[in-house]
Amino acid sequence: MGYPTSTPATYDDLKPKWRERFAFFDANGHPGAPEYRQAMRGLSFGKQMRVGSNVVAFFFGPIYFFVLGLWKKNLSLLGIWLGVVVALVGLEAITGVTVSDLVARAVGFGMAALYMSTANYAYYLHRTRGIQGWNPFEGTGKRAPVR
Repeated sequence: MGYPTSTPATYDDLKPKWRERFAFFDANGHPGAPEYRQAMRGLSFGKQMRVGSNVVAFFFGPIYFFVLGLWKKNLSLLGIWLGVVVALVGLEAITGVTVSDLVARAVGFGMAALYMSTANYAYYLHRTRGIQGWNPFEGTGKRAPVR
């Protein structure tokens, strides 16, 4: 699968936090790569959190993804969320067992965690390679095709 590889020479138009994240991805590859994992181990906890997660995406995921221009990935994540909610409501309708508030909160936190953990690399792919796919997990994992 061929991806556009138009990487800008500098990231001068980005805020310092994004420049730091992009430089890390440029140097160490995608999340899930052995080089990435090894480099993450060498960072302080604060830097690991800054590179590997996004607090704004945790609290404002759907809005933040639209702001970043990641609308396809956002719609995919919202579809996953909707699918889980429909499954829980269907389970409740079929069995008559009410889904507890704890389960509903766990689903919400899980979705927030998905937004938080995918935002940085998804934005990196969008800005550096022009990748605007529907897969929110694109480029992550052990066998990611993006180089």
